[in-house]
Amino acid sequence: MNRYTASILCLVTAFLSLSTQGQQKAASPGYVPVTKYDPKRDADNDIENAVIEAQRTGKRILLEVGGEWCTWCHILDKFFEQNRPLAELREKNFITVKVSYSPENKNQKVLSRYPTIPGYPHLFVLDQNGKLLHSQDTSKLESGKSYNLKGVTSFLRRWAPRSK
Repeated sequence: MNRYTASILCLVTAFLSLSTQGQQKAASPGYVPVTKYDPKRDADNDIENAVIEAQRTGKRILLEVGGEWCTWCHILDKFFEQNRPLAELREKNFITVKVSYSPENKNQKVLSRYPTIPGYPHLFVLDQNGKLLHSQDTSKLESGKSYNLKGVTSFLRRWAPRSK
């Protein structure tokens, strides 16, 4: 009877443990990156979620402000796609959030918290708590009809979180 009771107790404990793990996963689906300029998105909410993820992962936040209308925004996307080590450097150190600036939604409430944007795309680096660390005019990173690999790499390395 003792073995039987102990076995039942172990099974019940294991079942409850697995059941609780399943509930925790369902309650916390994880961070979903904002990879498109969508005027319908809630930028405040996206940034709040990025702060939570940055605190969880130890990364910084990279706000990329622009729009689907913005040629240089698409050039920047393509630049990262074509330079995989650069994209990996960004992914390793930053939670990237695209914030739409368009006729449909200028995100004035969110963008009013940051310095004036001289052109698009524009990058803001935030710490893990959402505090502004740097405002980057991307025209300073351009080279011809694309971006300068050395300049973008230097920017990402400079603003990456410091190793502990």
